[in-house]
Parts: sequence; C-alpha cells; structure tokens
Amino acid sequence: MTKQRLHKIEHLEQIAKLIRYYSLVATSKAGSGHPTSAMSATELMSGLFFGGTFRFDINHPDHPNNDRLIFSKGHATPLFYGLWLAAGAISEDEMLTYRQFGSRLEGHPTPRFPYADAATGSLGQGLSIGLGMALNARYLDNLNYRTYVLLGDSEMAEGSQWESIQLAAYYQLGNLIGVLDVNRLGQRGETMYGFDLDAYQRRISAFGWNTIVIDGHSFPDILAAFKTASESARTPTMIIGKTVKGKGVTFLENKNGWHGVALDDQQLEKALDQLGEVDKSIRGELTKPENLRPSEAKSQPIEGVEYDPEKAVPTRNAFGKALVRIFPKFPRIVSLDGEVGNSTRTQWFAREHPDRFFEMYIAEQNMVGAALGLSCRGKIPFVSTFAAFLTRAFDQIRMSQYSNANIKFVGSHAGISIGQDGPSQMGLEDIAMFRTIVDSVVLHPCDAVSTEKLVEAAVEYEGIVYLRTMRQSTPILYTPEDHFQIGGSKVLKTSDQDVAVVVGAGQTVHEALAAHDQLKKKGVRIRVIDLYSIKPIDEKTLKDAAEATEFVLTVEDHYAAGGLGEAVRSALAEVPVEVRSLSVSSKPRSGAPDELRDFEGISADTIVETILAHAREGTEATV
Repeated sequence: MTKQRLHKIEHLEQIAKLIRYYSLVATSKAGSGHPTSAMSATELMSGLFFGGTFRFDINHPDHPNNDRLIFSKGHATPLFYGLWLAAGAISEDEMLTYRQFGSRLEGHPTPRFPYADAATGSLGQGLSIGLGMALNARYLDNLNYRTYVLLGDSEMAEGSQWESIQLAAYYQLGNLIGVLDVNRLGQRGETMYGFDLDAYQRRISAFGWNTIVIDGHSFPDILAAFKTASESARTPTMIIGKTVKGKGVTFLENKNGWHGVALDDQQLEKALDQLGEVDKSIRGELTKPENLRPSEAKSQPIEGVEYDPEKAVPTRNAFGKALVRIFPKFPRIVSLDGEVGNSTRTQWFAREHPDRFFEMYIAEQNMVGAALGLSCRGKIPFVSTFAAFLTRAFDQIRMSQYSNANIKFVGSHAGISIGQDGPSQMGLEDIAMFRTIVDSVVLHPCDAVSTEKLVEAAVEYEGIVYLRTMRQSTPILYTPEDHFQIGGSKVLKTSDQDVAVVVGAGQTVHEALAAHDQLKKKGVRIRVIDLYSIKPIDEKTLKDAAEATEFVLTVEDHYAAGGLGEAVRSALAEVPVEVRSLSVSSKPRSGAPDELRDFEGISADTIVETILAHAREGTEATV
C-alpha cells in the first residue's frame, strides 16, 4: 500500500471514529435513538462520502447533478447527520440538538434537513425512491449522477424491496447502487438470514444485479467496491457488507437488546473510553460533481376541452385524453402505470410520449416510491392504477407526504359501478384513504369535461392530489366554458321550492339528477350539488344549501367510513340541519351497474324514496 493510500485510509478511520463519537453522544444527550445501527455502517458510508466516489457540491445541495443518498435504513440518522457534520455542513452544536423539538435533525430523516431528499423510516421504501431518482437521471434529465441507497438487512424481508430490485434491473439502472448493511441483528433478535451473506448474494444476483460481498469495516474493500460499482453502465450494483452492530464498543458489539437504546451517562463514559482520543476538528472533503444541468422544455399553449354533448364518455377516457392534451403546457409530467394502462387510459400518453412513460408492472408499492423519487427531482408524476389497488401502497402514500411530494394519483374503476368484475376490483376505500393525508386534494368528477379541467387543476396544485375516475360512460353535463377549481362544487338544480339538497360525486351525480326529474313530476323539488372536490370541500355552498332546505342527503359510490358523507357532515357540523347518507353498506357482488346501485341503495330510486319519506315525516310532524 502506498504512503498516499495509507494516509487516506488513516484519514477515513479518523472520520469514522468522529462519526461514532457523535452517534453515541448525540443519542445519549437526546435520551433516544439508534446508535448501534449507525455504528455498523459507519465505515461503509464514510468510505462512500470521503473516499472520492460520492460527488456532491455541499454549498449547493440543490445542484441537479449531485449524487443522491437515501437512507432506507432511516433509523440510522446519527450516522446520516454525522456524515454531513464531517463534511462541514452542520456544526457540533446543531448535532447535539438531535431529536429535539424544532431541530432539523429529526429522529428519522425528513427534508426539513436540506441534505435529505426524502423522508424515510418506514422500512423497505428507500430503494424504490432511489429507483425513481435513477430513472430520472438516465431517461429524463440525461445526467450522470448516481443514486446510493443504504439498506438494512432486516428490511430485506419487505416485498417492496424485491419489487424495486427487479425493476431496476429491467430498466438497466447502472446508476443505482445499493449498500446492504448486514449486521445480523434486527430490533428483537437475529434477522432472517443472519450473517449468511451468500443468501443475499444469490437472491439479489438472481434478479440481474451485480453483487459485491465485502468486509463492511475494511476501507480497502469498501473503496474498491464503490469504484467497481461506479463503473457499471447498465447493471445496478448491490454492495453487501458484513458488519458488526455496535462496532467500536465491545459491550455493544454484536449484542442483542441494544437496538434503539441510548446509553446512560455511565455507559457513555465507558464507551467513549473505548473509542479513544477523537479529533473533533477533522473533516472530509466531497468530490464536486460535473456542472451538468438538464435541458428544460418550455411550456407550450394547448388546445381547449372539446366533447360532443350528445355522447356519453367514461371519465377514465377523459383522464387519458387530458394527460396527452396538457403535456405541452406542463412538460415536467411523467406517467407511471401498474400494467393497466389500457384500462386507466395512460396507454394513450405512452403512445404519444413514450420517453415520459414508465411501465411499473403489478408492483404498486414500488410505483409510488419511484414516483416520490421522480417528484424529488422536480418531475410531476401521475401514478395510475385501479383505485382498489392503490390501497396496497398506502404506507408509501402516507410516507410521501413527509417528503413534500408533488404526486398526482389516479384511481380508475371506482365503486360498485364497475359492475360484473366484482368486489376485488372495486375501489370503495380510496376516498377515505386519501382524505387522511395532510394537505391532500381529493377530486371525483362526474363527466368528461370536468375530468379534463380537474386534471389540469391537479397539475397546477403543488402537493398530493387524488383523482377518482370511472369505468362506466356518463353523460356530458358541462361545457368547455365551465370553470372547475379545487375546493369548488357545482349547483346543477335549484329552485326556491327545494325541500332537500342531494349531494353526490361521480356516478351518484347522475343518479341525483335522475331522482330530481322523477320527483319534479311528483311536484317535489330538490337541489342537486356536484361535489367534485371532496377535499378541500366547498363549505359555503353546502351551508347555503343546507340553510335553504334544512335537509341534506349525501349519496356516494363508496363505503360510508371516511367518504363523501362524512366529509359533508364535518362541513355542516355547526349548521342545525338533518344530514342523511346513502353509501355502499354491504359487501358487493358481481352484477350490472344499475343492479348493484339498486342493491346497495345508492340509485335514483332510493334517493326518491328517501326524499319522499322525509317529506312525509315533515307533514306528519306538522300535523
């Protein structure tokens, strides 16, 4: 070994000792954290950062060609923040605010810390996020940055890992490098394969990855592995490092029971004695990236919405048409689909813009994670599949809100109105799911015109939007001149004799209109509202209608819990008005859409019966 290389190794060893020191001290000061999980991967990450492989302009964390680093093993934040301290990005004083209220250095990474691209901590998600970033570099921005993902051996039990592993090989992402920290111990004991590194190598290699098995504490091995990985053009690489949990402190090393345990003062003193003298002034230097930037397409004018008012159109068709129509105006759009593009209608976008479409196959968790990675790199991803199947990826959806995601979700085949396919294909929980996401938008248009207008509104909104589309054709209700905004609604029928207001969205708007016509023949007038924006909700219009009629009936093709009815009740909580709700109330089955709406009690006939019963109750009460 040359003197220069020996000096480099010694420098890395000193940095690793510094990071271990702060991993112990910061967690002990906080009284919580995962020091032993950080200590096992300290050499792996120190070697990446300061061994010359990782390219990052520390003064410009937003530089588009910076290499990206995702800690899928999100609980190892003492290591994550320690790396940036050693790089000069944060001070010792800030490091000691770890896990305190108001600190950027949270218990698991979030983008409140500017060097964290995405929030992690729910295990099994980081590799999918990294895959999205790697897709962006290779296929969209044409940049040479690499994406590195630190993985824990425990999280390799997650199916989402294998979804991303197989897709990374399929898309030939040689710019994606995983670093698997095999320290044998999980939260409560040994992991599935313990120290059987061959088990990991066989499985990952079988999916088409390069695999490099190393001693995860040997800097010569680590530097050589990263150099080899960085030279791969089209094959992703997994560096599998055998490590020791709690490395550097004998009473912690490879011992069960220390996961997520901070040391008390006496234990900390003993541990620091074992570390020995630490040079707290030592710092590492990051290699600067090439000053490459993506070419940005300019926004172009687009044509307006146009439909034959005499022809019924499924809203899923309108979504597919809208995505193609608005792309020139919003060239950052990217479409991801879960192998149902012929149903969701994203196949039309794929045909027109194949370079902006990614087939993600039947792997919804990875699809959402990859969309987050694309969002982190400035793209506007549309994630589409059947509404029912998005429930598989709720954890990824939930986590994406903490990354300030700008993702548009589109769930087709909503409700029982899809008909004969049966309950497995029916989205009946999706509105509730997306309503729980902080600052999310939930839209459910009822015709083609409103769908196209709301797709455009969704793109203009910065954040998470869910758009619910339908399989069944519905009549055109609106004109190209009609305006639709997030948080709005449309009053479709109204008079000064209205005895009730019926609130629907999607298919139930048409049921409400049919009920209106039937009731009108009986001399009973009702107000009909298309509540296309379920969240945020148009409180003013609802309150005005409730005060005018004193009876509100909500109708939805969704389960009652968390749906449109509950949203309306919340909006009218302070208004002294009776609210009743019709929703899917029993386990559905196969059948024609009309049969199923009758069976579940959300059809026009049920609306009519409910309104007439209410009118009779009012008459009897008066008498």
